[in-house]
Amino acid sequence: MKPALLLVDIQNDYFPGGKMELVSIDFASANARILLDQFRYQGLATFHIQHTFLNSIAGFFAPNTEGIEIHGSVDPLPGETVIHKNYPNSFRKTDLLSQLNQKEVTDLVICGAMSHMCVEATTRAAADYGFKCVVVQDACATRDIEFRGKTVSAMDVHNVSMSALAFAYANVVNTSEIV
Repeated sequence: MKPALLLVDIQNDYFPGGKMELVSIDFASANARILLDQFRYQGLATFHIQHTFLNSIAGFFAPNTEGIEIHGSVDPLPGETVIHKNYPNSFRKTDLLSQLNQKEVTDLVICGAMSHMCVEATTRAAADYGFKCVVVQDACATRDIEFRGKTVSAMDVHNVSMSALAFAYANVVNTSEIV
């Protein structure tokens, strides 16, 4: 077993004052920081995933803005890998898979944002590539979404996403179960 930590899209636009504020992102990022500190202490690999949209249609994570910057709560240290992506799946058109393979990683601990988008897409892809995945649900965040004229609460969106991942793709746990 050789684990690595993936911190998915913990970026300024998701925090208060950003262009796509998430529910409980401060709580989730504090837990992500606990995980990051633990991985650093143990000398284990960490990968910071940073999303930038190629155009401004989404309204957030626009190129050359402060919103795309990795949030200070989980700032990468010199030498830590930052993977730049343009799609929800962190493996799509990036070198994440080759970097994980170079480091002989077998297990991934995944956290970040948004639960129902990039965390879920990345976890499903990682499992399909044969990685054993753990998603740390209290280190993930999302937001209320609208569907067919109804508002679905962030908690419900998050729980449905975590439930789907737990069914076939990952062991879904809390931060306290990892550290």
